Amino acid sequence: MVAAQIANLGAFDALLLAVVVGGVIQIGLGIAKAGALSAFFPSSVIKGLLAAIGVILILKQLPHLLGHDNDPEGEMSFSQPDHENTFSEIATIFQGEVHFGAAVVGFASLALLVLWARLKPLKNSGIPAPLVVVLFGVGLQLLFSRLSNEWSIGTSHLVQIPIADSFSEFGSFFMFPDFSQWTNPAVYVAGVTIAIVASLESLLNLEASDKLDPRRRNSPGSRELWAQGAGNVVAGLIGGIPVTSVVVRSSVNINAGAVSKRSAILHGVLLLVCVGLFPVYLNMIPLAALAAILIHTGLKLASPELFRSMWKQGRYQFAPFIITVVAIVYSDLLIGIVIGLVVSVLFILNSNLRRPIRRIVETHIDGDVVHVELANQVSFLNRAALDTIFNQAKPGSKLLLDASESDYIDPDVLSLIREFKEETGPARGLSVGLRGFRDKYDLHDEIQFADYSTRELQDSLTPAQVLEILADGNKRFHTDRRISRGYGRPIDTTAGGQPPLAAVLSCIDSRVPTELVFDLGICDIFSVRVAGNVIGTNSLGSLEYAVTVAGAKLVLVMGHTRCGAISSSVNFLDQRNDPQQASGRPHLHAIVSEIQESVEGNECRGVATMHPDAKDECVDRIAKRNVQRSVREIVNRSHAIRGAVDAGELLVVGAMYDVKTGVIDFFVDDSVTTESQQELVS
Repeated sequence: MVAAQIANLGAFDALLLAVVVGGVIQIGLGIAKAGALSAFFPSSVIKGLLAAIGVILILKQLPHLLGHDNDPEGEMSFSQPDHENTFSEIATIFQGEVHFGAAVVGFASLALLVLWARLKPLKNSGIPAPLVVVLFGVGLQLLFSRLSNEWSIGTSHLVQIPIADSFSEFGSFFMFPDFSQWTNPAVYVAGVTIAIVASLESLLNLEASDKLDPRRRNSPGSRELWAQGAGNVVAGLIGGIPVTSVVVRSSVNINAGAVSKRSAILHGVLLLVCVGLFPVYLNMIPLAALAAILIHTGLKLASPELFRSMWKQGRYQFAPFIITVVAIVYSDLLIGIVIGLVVSVLFILNSNLRRPIRRIVETHIDGDVVHVELANQVSFLNRAALDTIFNQAKPGSKLLLDASESDYIDPDVLSLIREFKEETGPARGLSVGLRGFRDKYDLHDEIQFADYSTRELQDSLTPAQVLEILADGNKRFHTDRRISRGYGRPIDTTAGGQPPLAAVLSCIDSRVPTELVFDLGICDIFSVRVAGNVIGTNSLGSLEYAVTVAGAKLVLVMGHTRCGAISSSVNFLDQRNDPQQASGRPHLHAIVSEIQESVEGNECRGVATMHPDAKDECVDRIAKRNVQRSVREIVNRSHAIRGAVDAGELLVVGAMYDVKTGVIDFFVDDSVTTESQQELVS
């Protein structure tokens, strides 16, 4: 880009003025908080940038590692100034263009880096491996220069920094902008170009560097633009080309253990001091040693683990990632990033077209319902996918369109929904319900199917079907696939009556909320709760009311594991204590005595000293037996309930809820269930 701008402006000093202009623009972008744009770069593209730079480092430095230094060190583009490209340059190595002395330095340096990273005494020594490699390379270079001309590493294979013989000559290295070009429009075009390109590259590299940071800190993008703009203003004023952040230097810095921006400042100071005062010593460093450091860095950036990780994340992450890698390798950083961003956007658009909404098939009381949850922002891009769902709906099915989480719905989509609700759906025999649409859309909540139990459903269901509804609800609960319900309409509609499907006698334990563990809604069940789910006069009366008056088809007694009431009752029995005397609670005796009827012999003897697992097992066994006893008591003590059971109109079933898993185990007592009902339950 810099070369193109020099050719366009006709002089290097005119470019320097453009660099100053670009720096001023970057300062403005920083003040305007434009660094926030970095948050919109997809992570797949950022990781592709990291991997691509790693691949480029390896490919570009292989020739330098072997002493083939025709391409300038640091040149990263696919098409090179020497009319070769990245791969053709590597091919020249096989044609014999290798310097043996430089190759020995390169491979020895690379081996030293690998060894340093693997041996703990060296790795933990605090001495940076790249510094050791540089000194090692200089030592080998000096040794080879004394051995023979064949192994001697010439100037073309070493670092080459201009050497000033005097301070005045050093000052001649500086150039100043041609301010007479300030009226040239091309200068401002170049300045804008420099600002945009440098800012984009810097923000991308900043995001990439943050991903390398072991502490996972977030660098302020706007401050980076502000500081970089100031740097470009200074660079343009003293004869420098535009500056931008680079992942390679950041990666080496992080690998060396740097943890703050002071390392970057020290880096700049060292560069200035060394280039200004010690260029002779820098020019003794073999390029092959530097190539080994960069190849080692490249292997870390483009590790096989990164490629495996992106592959496991699926095509929507891997495709933009690998396309970014290939595009950068075969073009340059900026073009490759733009290609990666375009591909990523296309995948995002494709994802929106395919899955703009969440589609769930829910088993409601009244049968299966296709629950369609609209996204927060529903644009015209979502219209095709929504239309596909409508077209795939089978005649007679039920659809619930839920806009509860939507802040915006495109008018085209609203028109499609309105047409489907009022015309297309009914014509195809579909029941279409609406929920959560804002008043301004003129689409009012309307559920065309039962989201709760109704009198018609209660009359049409058999006891075994009700039990199946409860079992399915528990499965949804413990697999975290609960139905999304609206409660406004059930409250309004059921104000005049209640047609529950079942009555559940459960414990008062706070870990067992009955409607929740069965994934049921308002009006679906009667819930009778008493400690230890024991059957007493009041609880039995409640169950009789549920069956004979409200028409419940199922009575379920549900105990649970690790029940506190069972455990306390067992402890009282083991210690032969009277609950009233031991606790000072006169009404506790009625519950404890009922539970203790389910204890067999001396099975609870020494329960206080049992291992916790053995005690839990004992308590759970008694809890299940207590449930079975309550089931029998209900049938034996209530003639109305027994008559409904004998007539096949009612099931009385026991169940145990596992507080660790949320799973409910149902079981039927042979003495209270007819043979035909047992077959239905099984």
